[in-house]
Amino acid sequence: MGSYLWFMMALLVCGVFSALASAKVHRTYAKYGKISTRSGMTGYDTADRLLRAADVTDVDIGRVSGNLTDHYHPVEGKVNLSDMTYGEATIAAAAVAAHEVGHVIQNKRGYLFYRVRTALVPVVNFGSRLAMPLVLVGLLLDGGVFLTRNSDMGYYLAMFGVILYGASFLFTVITLPVELDASRRARRMLVDEGILTTEEMAGAGQVLSAAAMTYLAGMFTSLVYFLRFLFMVMTLFGRRRD
Repeated sequence: MGSYLWFMMALLVCGVFSALASAKVHRTYAKYGKISTRSGMTGYDTADRLLRAADVTDVDIGRVSGNLTDHYHPVEGKVNLSDMTYGEATIAAAAVAAHEVGHVIQNKRGYLFYRVRTALVPVVNFGSRLAMPLVLVGLLLDGGVFLTRNSDMGYYLAMFGVILYGASFLFTVITLPVELDASRRARRMLVDEGILTTEEMAGAGQVLSAAAMTYLAGMFTSLVYFLRFLFMVMTLFGRRRD
């Protein structure tokens, strides 16, 4: 009961942190989404300029509905900008568009963490579905339903499920440097291409920094769930072997 209480407390802290980070993103975006860029360039113009400047000719720019739904889809070869980014000539729109182009540059130049994160996607999708079934089968094997009770196969199978589950946490860890690097590239490109002035970059920096906090919150939340899952498996197998 004590471990469950600690888990709930940690989850509550992560929930509050996530809520604050999300609120800060929306508040910061709303603030700088009302301030027009001196260059008059929209989010679409920004993405187009930066892609051409980087000699990227095989990536299109699309428009998606929603707020802060901007993303780069490497398989489709498309930078998708949300309604509040695509056609708006604001500091926030330019910052977000440049950030997504930053991901394009990471992909084209083989940025290590981006490649690792991409490679983890199928593992995360696979592991999230199989982690719990593997633990359940492991418990059956450990209980001697299919094998002798002294066999360690059930324990190893369950721990393999834990490892697969842990891939989700590793994904969030890798995501953080990927997002920070994309923002770093965005800041440099916005200045180099004259899209934002030095004064405007202060606002763009706040937008990008606020977004980074949401990924940090996601990483902590994922860590809490992983540790809870690991402790649960270790406890279950410990009790079965007593």
